[in-house]
Amino acid sequence: MNGFKTAILMTIMMVLFLFVGEMIGGNNGMMIAFMFSLIMNLGSYWFSDKIVLSIYGAHEVKREEFPNLYDIVENLSQRADLPMPRVYVMDNPSPNAFATGRNPNHSAVAVTTGILNLLNKDELEGVISHELTHVKNRDILIGTIAATLVGTITFIARMAGWAAMFGGSGRNDRDRGSNIFSEIALMILAPIAALIIQMAISRSREYMADAGGAQISGKPLALASALNKLEVGKEIAPMTNAGTASAHMFIINPLSGKSFMKLFSTHPPINERIARLQEIANGKRM
Repeated sequence: MNGFKTAILMTIMMVLFLFVGEMIGGNNGMMIAFMFSLIMNLGSYWFSDKIVLSIYGAHEVKREEFPNLYDIVENLSQRADLPMPRVYVMDNPSPNAFATGRNPNHSAVAVTTGILNLLNKDELEGVISHELTHVKNRDILIGTIAATLVGTITFIARMAGWAAMFGGSGRNDRDRGSNIFSEIALMILAPIAALIIQMAISRSREYMADAGGAQISGKPLALASALNKLEVGKEIAPMTNAGTASAHMFIINPLSGKSFMKLFSTHPPINERIARLQEIANGKRM
């Protein structure tokens, strides 16, 4: 069901992209903006693992350094029929984890020292299984495609706004009076709509990763317990160096969840994720 939702959301995003591009710049303007955004996001796709690991000060570890963690990742990777990812540890008291890499053959799993100190073995297996599901589902690729479309829609909308304000709307002058307000409105609303769709895609992928994590580890309640601990632990020891551009990669949102910003979270509510995992444990959800 979540895979179907992702496909529908990606289709809506593409329709919005085509509508905005054709309305403002015609086919030529739309394709120029798309190519520009595609080049930038492909660069992010190919080098995102190195960039984000560097941002959070993650260092690669071997079995002799963290034998328990390494064994968990190795065993669960074999169970999930995935190549062994590289294992990274971040020296950070805030409990969290993420996976990155452009495909299963070039993947990495990173955890904080905070999560290693907080969770027991079963809970950590649930978290690692969640991250391996992201790798298996190629969520980095899906996220990159969504980011490409959002970036292009935003870029086109901004071009339209500037054109409307400075007299180059891209339409005939006789149409300018009727189009200027619609183009300015589009400049504001289109990026917001695209961002909301992108967040919905991210939330859908998180639900899928939870379900996949429960299947790989065979311990849905352990993952539910881990999510609860992580949410509490994050408030006690917030991740001060977390950025909005990479927040969606973590198993729980590392940013402080304050009122208005919760509406724009890339992660589903923890209580809903826990409830779904409990349903899986009780055989009520597959």
